[in-house]
Amino acid sequence: MISSRKKMRPEHYIAMGFATVILIGSVLLMLPIAQKEGIDVSYIDALFTSTSAVCVTGLIAVDTLDTFSVFGQAIVALLIQIGGLGVTSVGVGLILLAGGKVSFKDRALVKSAMNLDSMGGIVRLVRSVLIMTLCFEGIGIILSFIVFSQDFAPLRALWISIFHSIASLNNSGFDILGGLQNLIPYQDNILLNLTTCGLIIFGGLGFLVIREIIFKHNFKKFSLHSKVVITMTVSLLAVGTLLMKASEDVSWLGAFFFSTSARTAGFSTYPVGNFTNAGLFLLTILMFIGASPGSTGGGIKTTTAFSIFNSAFSMVTNKHNTAFKRRIPEEVVKKAFIVTLLAMTLVCINSYFLSLLEPQYSFIQLIFEVVSAFGTVGLSTGITPDLKVLSKVIIILTMYIGRLGPLTVAMLWWYRPLSSASYSEESITIG
Repeated sequence: MISSRKKMRPEHYIAMGFATVILIGSVLLMLPIAQKEGIDVSYIDALFTSTSAVCVTGLIAVDTLDTFSVFGQAIVALLIQIGGLGVTSVGVGLILLAGGKVSFKDRALVKSAMNLDSMGGIVRLVRSVLIMTLCFEGIGIILSFIVFSQDFAPLRALWISIFHSIASLNNSGFDILGGLQNLIPYQDNILLNLTTCGLIIFGGLGFLVIREIIFKHNFKKFSLHSKVVITMTVSLLAVGTLLMKASEDVSWLGAFFFSTSARTAGFSTYPVGNFTNAGLFLLTILMFIGASPGSTGGGIKTTTAFSIFNSAFSMVTNKHNTAFKRRIPEEVVKKAFIVTLLAMTLVCINSYFLSLLEPQYSFIQLIFEVVSAFGTVGLSTGITPDLKVLSKVIIILTMYIGRLGPLTVAMLWWYRPLSSASYSEESITIG
């Protein structure tokens, strides 16, 4: 037992941490106190809900308001918060609140979970992440309350605002408005739309980027990582809005909202099931790319997409692979291609199996569902509640892999120390 523990890397502990929280959450959601009177939730639906919450996805097998009591809704909100911040960050945060000392092992786990280059200043980073989270969510609660207080009693409006703010910042498309309607009743409410988009964008940028924005102010002084993240985020929002407006009969506000939400948040202000194939395909691409590293969102990440396109452009133009007067390491490009390849493989395999299990649905509906799960988005054409049990299991696994990252999951199974043996080099023909 001791020898096996020594062989475990941080990735193993992170994977087990998420799995443990998911299982505990599913058990709590099965408690009678967590469900509304007269409601009997199956374990697969409780597990689906818990996984979707911890993986900050938002896909739902049962409506959150219509199924769960206030206690159950609070459990879902707590799972979203833990999943968004990360199990390791929450653990370190609790240690700090208790006045304890953060061990070297805890620092190593946070470093791995947040894709950091070093362990320097990790405690300070976790503390600032928790403070920023509370500040952003606090602002979100106040602005959301202004809207919801017009339609609900004060206490009810406050709880909806708290839940909505947590779900928005953590890029999880859960709502407690009932009737599987999400934010459709508020599609023309400018304040709620912009508040939600603002929380989603900041949550999707990543905490390291937000810190640079707050403390450095000047774009020229930002790190290459932050410059790439901000550039890709703005570009995807702009292009996504224009193409969404061209694809669907939605307002400019709706087009901007979907361009924002599709990159791992999953809120909807129009019925996605009524969208054309062009609109669904566009949203699928945005969901696949997702948010940025170190954020509450999923997908292959903006930096991955940038690295692939930038390296491809550099190759065909016979130029060095540079960006913002900095050269991008070959190791980064290699990792970007691997992540994308693994993600595409996962999506293709799971879409194939869902096509076998759910022949009554179109292929665009099924691949949309799989990509939404992988990108931890939560958008759906409305087929999630009616999926077979085995199909829901596939979606659960897809959400879990999407939250951990395909490369991390692959390394859990196949990573081995590099062999000292070397072989002679020989070329193969490409293209």
